[in-house]
Amino acid sequence: MKRYRVAIAGGSGYAGGELLRLLLRHPGVQLVAISSRSQAGRSVYKIHPNLRGATELKFSRPEELEPVELLFTALPHGRVMRQIEFFMSRAERIVDLSADFRLKDPRDYPSYYGYEHRRPELLKEFVYGLPELHREEIKGAHLVAVPGCTAAAAITPLKPLTEQFGVKLVVVDAKVGSSAAGAAASPAGHHPERAGVVRSFKPTGHRHLAEMKQELDPHDRISLNFSPHAVEMVRGILSTSHVFLEDDYDERTIWQCYLEAYGQEPFVRLVKERTGLYRYPEPKLLLGTNFCDIGFERDARTGRLVVISALDNLTKGAAGQAVQCMNLMLGLDERLGLNEWGFHPV
Repeated sequence: MKRYRVAIAGGSGYAGGELLRLLLRHPGVQLVAISSRSQAGRSVYKIHPNLRGATELKFSRPEELEPVELLFTALPHGRVMRQIEFFMSRAERIVDLSADFRLKDPRDYPSYYGYEHRRPELLKEFVYGLPELHREEIKGAHLVAVPGCTAAAAITPLKPLTEQFGVKLVVVDAKVGSSAAGAAASPAGHHPERAGVVRSFKPTGHRHLAEMKQELDPHDRISLNFSPHAVEMVRGILSTSHVFLEDDYDERTIWQCYLEAYGQEPFVRLVKERTGLYRYPEPKLLLGTNFCDIGFERDARTGRLVVISALDNLTKGAAGQAVQCMNLMLGLDERLGLNEWGFHPV
């Protein structure tokens, strides 16, 4: 098997570390560099101690990146657009894990991110990196923007419903682990403040709502609402979506809808058990995996459809999704390097 030369720009954060973990075991790639301006010259295991003994790589300065066949950019929001010309000079293919090229409408950036987009002409060049929705586009793409983690956890379970049914109202309630906030220290992540909480931190207008609107409701026909909550776990997202359809339905119809959409998907699992502790999706079972689990239940009294999804925000919500996109872009089996199963108990 040919091994493609790849590199990571911005590898000192949690998503960068997860990329490193996945790529070091990937049989189809050779990871030749990982950059970090703040950590340049240090061994990567000093920042990602779980990889002690796995690699001799050291962080390089971003400007020292040499040409590769594919480059991952895992920088804070707003950085990649400012350096995109340099990154495009280093690699023909780029997979960006930041928010800089996820949205197609440049007007959404001031509204949701608080700044004007510096390279709006490139937005149409980036493919939204959700393989379950855009697989064929990703295969031929040179530029891919990986979805936000809570966006992926909502769009994946809701897309089949918005395509096949008349959806009037959706309310997405997400419980999110602390790693979704990134590696930088903040008062909200300080242990005495985070421990034991179930904290609503952006009940309206969350930036990932822009991605949900773009992928689920491009014609503005649905009342789409999203409220995330910080909870006391490190990794994982549990997304509970309350969906109100225009017409009556039964659970068998919903089950068939999901089977048609995701029955053959390698990283989507449909969870529908009558009994048992884990009869609904549970993020604890997905730590380190690239799976998104989806389950649902009909409220017989009101007709409300409750859709539950779970994923690991650092894997299927970030680095795993990026590797899956890379596999498609390079013509590899999209499951390559992503064959981890979850742990139980944890």
